[in-house]
Amino acid sequence: MATVEPIPGEAAAIADIDGEPALVIADVHAGIESALRTERGLSLDSQAEARRERIERLLAETGATRLIVLGDLMHSIGGPGGAERGEIEVLLESLPAVDVTLVKGNHDGEIESWIEDVTVTDGGGIRLGSVGFAHGHTWPDPDVLAADIVCVAHEHPQVRLEDEVGGSRAERVWLRGGLEGSVFEDRYDAPVGASELIVVPAFNDLVGGTWVNTNDDFLAPFLPDALVHGQAYLLDGTRLGPFDEI
Repeated sequence: MATVEPIPGEAAAIADIDGEPALVIADVHAGIESALRTERGLSLDSQAEARRERIERLLAETGATRLIVLGDLMHSIGGPGGAERGEIEVLLESLPAVDVTLVKGNHDGEIESWIEDVTVTDGGGIRLGSVGFAHGHTWPDPDVLAADIVCVAHEHPQVRLEDEVGGSRAERVWLRGGLEGSVFEDRYDAPVGASELIVVPAFNDLVGGTWVNTNDDFLAPFLPDALVHGQAYLLDGTRLGPFDEI
């Protein structure tokens, strides 16, 4: 039976791929600090080393034999800048001997033309064992939807929580629920076998995202309609309940 289990306290999960553990992360957005400095005038120290060390630690702690990045490993939509490309190259060079799969996101451009020893899929995603993976900025491939579980990203789902005196804070969340096959069946001449849909939070905590409890304007073309009885969970595992009722 296919399983995808979030790692408590982390925007990362372990997926069972034919009996082998795979670390799943999404929306790394390497080099975002440089873009924020250029585009918004925000001066932030680079967190590239911290991001790399978190990935290395998670691989070591979980014993994962595969790393799956659900899109937007890059931040810039065009060609990568020096800091961005440097972060990605150092990350890939520092990884232990694991298979790396990148499901291309809308920010990843022509990344396959310069990264090495990485399997790069198109935006429609890939099915590995009984789990389908897609970034979410476009419609998943039919083979992805034939898996038992489908994991997507792109939304950077988060909630705005308010206290009784009017203070508020943002928290990244997981969204999990059933998958409504009819949303896809009108588009594809293929059966939809998946019964569960998981929206993975952004690994990079500097990116913005979709306020799932205050905004119905999701980014993915199939959300929120494809998510049935969707529940929101904080990174520590706390269940907040139906995302649209928080």
